[in-house]
Amino acid sequence: MQRQQQRNNPAYDSENPTAAVPASNPAEDLNLKQNPETGEIDVSDINLTEEEKSWLSSKDLKTKNIQELTGLAVKLKIENAAGLRRQDMIFEILKRSAKLGVDIYGSGVLEILPDGYGFLRSPDYNYLPGPDDIYVSPSQIRRFGLRTGDTVTGTVRPPKEGERYFALLKVDSLNFENSETGKDKILFDNLTPLYPQERLKLEHGPGEYTTRVVDLMSPLGKGQRALIVAPPRTGKTVLLQNIANAITTNHPEVKLIVLLIDERPEEVTDMQRTVKGEVVSSTFDEPPTRHVQVAEMVLEKAKRLVEHKHDVVILLDSITRLARAYNTVVPPSGKILSGGVDSNALHKPKRFFGAARNIEEGGSLTIIATALIDTGSRMDEVIFEEFKGTGNSEIHLDRKLMEKRIFPCMDINKSGTRKEDLLVDKNDLARLWILRKVLAPMNPVDAMEFLLSKVAQTKTNTQFLQSMSGG
Repeated sequence: MQRQQQRNNPAYDSENPTAAVPASNPAEDLNLKQNPETGEIDVSDINLTEEEKSWLSSKDLKTKNIQELTGLAVKLKIENAAGLRRQDMIFEILKRSAKLGVDIYGSGVLEILPDGYGFLRSPDYNYLPGPDDIYVSPSQIRRFGLRTGDTVTGTVRPPKEGERYFALLKVDSLNFENSETGKDKILFDNLTPLYPQERLKLEHGPGEYTTRVVDLMSPLGKGQRALIVAPPRTGKTVLLQNIANAITTNHPEVKLIVLLIDERPEEVTDMQRTVKGEVVSSTFDEPPTRHVQVAEMVLEKAKRLVEHKHDVVILLDSITRLARAYNTVVPPSGKILSGGVDSNALHKPKRFFGAARNIEEGGSLTIIATALIDTGSRMDEVIFEEFKGTGNSEIHLDRKLMEKRIFPCMDINKSGTRKEDLLVDKNDLARLWILRKVLAPMNPVDAMEFLLSKVAQTKTNTQFLQSMSGG
């Protein structure tokens, strides 16, 4: 019914979406005075601070906490403000501010529906559909060559009679660039993939031993496809947090997205408070279709940014649970592998993981994903076996190290990076080979204790490698 109304409404697929909105009575449904001569609204009885006025025309209204939003809604005389959901409250605030003559700006990530029109979804709500989503007409999608995943910013107008959503009037920026220049881009699938050549430095402090050890034994580069192989309770989430903080500290130019699939809500909150990048989640109480939709939106957004020559890093926890979600959602093929995995279920998770690449034309997409093992589930083992050879870097975690509270719980001899000679200086590489020869006969616990004792004696990894004899 909703789609039929949208098709019949000329505001939705007009070839001139920027046309002026017909005049309406701005004081309608409001307790506001109106000048009978000019028709202008008298807002003298609404006392807003300068800061609150700036919120009304700001794209960052969604970042305000619920107390600030409620206070603003009450001042704008929105009825039953305290009883509204957050998204409904923002919708009413924007609607009221538009009638007060304030220009409204909106931004979001575009999701194009099968009927040809789309909506700007908000990362703040994990790309869930909501009442404050912004409608994008088919004519604008065609004009700017928009696709799902494009980050769009522009001027919006409030819904007219019979409409349910705000509508995009003008596109100001596309993927953080000018809307006109942003149209000229090469499709992601047509870009040339290369091995990582520019290093992502993770070392960001003498006492951060976790990232220093990873930097030494399994160096990562822009465009890496890395797999963190982790049994339960081995600190994989903490390792991801350390890697995320290292990337935001050392590489502020990188667009960081943390994608949490089927995780606990408290872990999501912890990640949001400890990581400076964008955190997108679908918790374990969400249906598998939701896991899949979130993952595909994040991947499409990353691809669009890479097309514009940005460096993007996705930290995925975990690819095993994403594959489980696809196994539930995919139409049954009739061919079932051991563990109950449908033969077609792993195609899309592989496409997700396989999207990581360094691009010859500029830009890169790095994906660091965790894979669960030793969970007691045959399905998880089958999923891991399918992904085992697909990455070009692996970090193996060991439960024996966790039992002795040695961090990072990393099995050094099993971990490593392919083509690490493209990332590491030749002199450092020779020293690292000597170090690996020394550590090879040791078990994981002894090897990590030995390495940590040596790393702790120096302030940087460069000092540590230079201090090695025979270098």
